[in-house]
Amino acid sequence: MRAGPSQEEIRRHNLGALLRFVHVRGPASRATLAETLGLNRSTIMALTSDLTAAGLVREELPRRPGRRAGRPSLVVRPESTRVYVLAFDVGVDRLTVARVGLGGVILDRREAARPAAGSGAAAPGAAADPHEMVSALAAAARSLVRKAGDEATCVGAALAFPGIVRRSDDRVMFGPNLDVRGVAVGEVLSRRLGLGVPVAVCNDANLGALAEHERGAGVGVNDLIYLHGDVGVGGGIITGGRLLGGEDGYGGEIGHMVVNPGGRRCACGSRGCLEAEVGERTLLDLAGRRESPQVPGREAVRAVVDAAARGDVVARDALHRVGTWLGRGVADLVNIFNPGMVIFGGTLRDVYLGAAAQVRSVLATGALAAPRERVKLRTAALADDTTLVGAAEFAFADVLSDPVQVLARLRTTPEDAPVP
Repeated sequence: MRAGPSQEEIRRHNLGALLRFVHVRGPASRATLAETLGLNRSTIMALTSDLTAAGLVREELPRRPGRRAGRPSLVVRPESTRVYVLAFDVGVDRLTVARVGLGGVILDRREAARPAAGSGAAAPGAAADPHEMVSALAAAARSLVRKAGDEATCVGAALAFPGIVRRSDDRVMFGPNLDVRGVAVGEVLSRRLGLGVPVAVCNDANLGALAEHERGAGVGVNDLIYLHGDVGVGGGIITGGRLLGGEDGYGGEIGHMVVNPGGRRCACGSRGCLEAEVGERTLLDLAGRRESPQVPGREAVRAVVDAAARGDVVARDALHRVGTWLGRGVADLVNIFNPGMVIFGGTLRDVYLGAAAQVRSVLATGALAAPRERVKLRTAALADDTTLVGAAEFAFADVLSDPVQVLARLRTTPEDAPVP
């Protein structure tokens, strides 16, 4: 007979559940925590005392006392300025680094254009040096850490990357315009930071799905699909409240689902992939904007959407065509996964806003009536920060599952000085 969980295991679980609640839901009174977590008041008091001693939360009187008689229930707040993670977001055209406090508060950030091929003499479209990218990320992160001060503790770090990432070792197997062969990006970045915490590397669309599920348009939706555009097209799938990863973590490569057999050539070698039919370069090409940069960025897509709204016929036709294939892809996904919501992020957020009628029209004729009946189409509530927020949430995962143990480990492990 298998023994049940020990008292220590129960305590660790409850500590994590309480910390996760105030991290995701915000400050809460002891009474609310007791009711929500199904624990008695004395247990909540003991748990909050432990988390307060660890420096993860603080307790204070409510700022707006209610009218109920008696002593008001203390409010538990996350220590946002003292406990933080580093979130890295690698876009095709930009790099973003943020210091995100417990509770999901973006405390500080740095943003810069993503380095192109290092020598400046490489041929157009040449792959950039990943070490230059890591150097730029590390320099930005070190400035954020210095500003945080000695009293603050970094409990994790994660990087959102627009490519294929192997789950077993966080190794990037493919990245657009980046030669990552043989480079363990997370390990190199972790060494450069010297903070004693590993840097997890995850697919950006998967992190976008996580962020919108936890803090965005998909809160309370247990089955959703997040579609992300950033030159390429990726997807993150939440099913039963959990991220669908696949055998090696490659699940969600929705961009390489064929929607138009014999259509435009895709970078993967196939034809008619969703990415090839609705990606940034396709939209710009159809809109007659080939003079746009090799890595166009979100502003170029927004310019086409704005032009279409002002009556530009070429831009409007381009958006209509892209919207048709986007609707086809959404219809297939609705038939296969029966999501409660499909969320459009990255450049697809702007594309959907400009082509919503077309997408919905194709969905209405291309999806089966039963699965499409209740599906909602939404844009990312976190806007351009969706994947960045997802990286932060992933970085907080360990401390939320075992808060006291993680902090104890960090405080007893000597920290190397950051590499200058």
